[in-house]
Amino acid sequence: MKVAGLFSGIGGFELGFSQVGFDTGLLVDIDPAARAVLKAQFPDITIRSDVGELDGLPPDATVVTAGFPCQNLSMAGDKSGISGTKSGVVEKLFALIATTHPPTVVLENVYFMLQLDGGRAMAWLVERFEEHGYRWAYRVLDTMGFGLPQRRRRVYIVACRDLDPRCVLFADEHPLPETPLPDVSRPIGFYWTEGKSGVGLTADAIPPLKAGSTRGIPSAPAVLFPDGEVLTPSLRSCEALQGFPAGWTEAAAEIRERNPEWRLVGNSVSVPVARWVAGRIAEPGDVLDFETAPIEDDDRWPSAGWKVDGVRMRVRASDRPIAAAAPSIELFREPTWSRLSERALAGFVRRAVEGRLRMPDRFLDSVRDAPRKQRGGVDE
Repeated sequence: MKVAGLFSGIGGFELGFSQVGFDTGLLVDIDPAARAVLKAQFPDITIRSDVGELDGLPPDATVVTAGFPCQNLSMAGDKSGISGTKSGVVEKLFALIATTHPPTVVLENVYFMLQLDGGRAMAWLVERFEEHGYRWAYRVLDTMGFGLPQRRRRVYIVACRDLDPRCVLFADEHPLPETPLPDVSRPIGFYWTEGKSGVGLTADAIPPLKAGSTRGIPSAPAVLFPDGEVLTPSLRSCEALQGFPAGWTEAAAEIRERNPEWRLVGNSVSVPVARWVAGRIAEPGDVLDFETAPIEDDDRWPSAGWKVDGVRMRVRASDRPIAAAAPSIELFREPTWSRLSERALAGFVRRAVEGRLRMPDRFLDSVRDAPRKQRGGVDE
């Protein structure tokens, strides 16, 4: 089974698909740093730079994957929507499938897409699939449920001409465990660059990795550990937290750009989630008996849904369909992790206090006290 990867990034989809036996025949990304990684990691595969310059898709492509740009659809972006200058390039995908008609298409993008502008982006996408004769299903999936301690909820859409897409996304379900509340007796991940509106507090894991600053300054989430250390993960650990082997993005260093690796990792598809989707495309399962109801025209888009028999349906499904519990973030901690400076810690605490955010007991006190503990308990 062959994969054609559009908007490939650093190959998260393609690596996950290869792990269950798919071959990749084409990779496309406009970012020179991403292409440098793709060339290093997929040396025998055709790599192109612009989806808009493709005349068509490989005729033997069984699956087309597309983690298309999220800059206009994310909460952190400009929120201009599906017609924005970045995310709007997904229209080129539909121009290609209109002529090539690949059997299956898999898309991935941010969860906020379901809410932005009344869900206009989601409506536009599924309408395009319907126009081209595809049945579709989608489900919000969280990387935390696939064995990695990163809370990362993304929308995965599977559209098929022959296969029932429900047999991919809705053949598995796992009862959600009770989500533990952040508590200083366990590690707490948070966005140290924020503070006034929200900080992404996450128990024993990190909030979603992001692309970093526009100036190329790494800004991975921080973790407050029970021993009082406040650390940010190394690039190697961030690669692992997306499911890549350590050093996966090393080739990007050849590009004349400041720290492109951080941006690439933050924008990537999580490999184990892609692997699960690929596994179910290769071996479709039986659709489980989920609670469903029609999606009315004025409804908000739910976290999961499908249109297979002519009616759009909302589906009551979890975002963690398999029993692959994430280990503690402690297992990813290495000596290469960086301590946050006293200035950075003080700035975070100040913003959090000004924003009057609700925090776990002793969390801000522990962050305030981190510099003294990191000096070995001796005040300077």
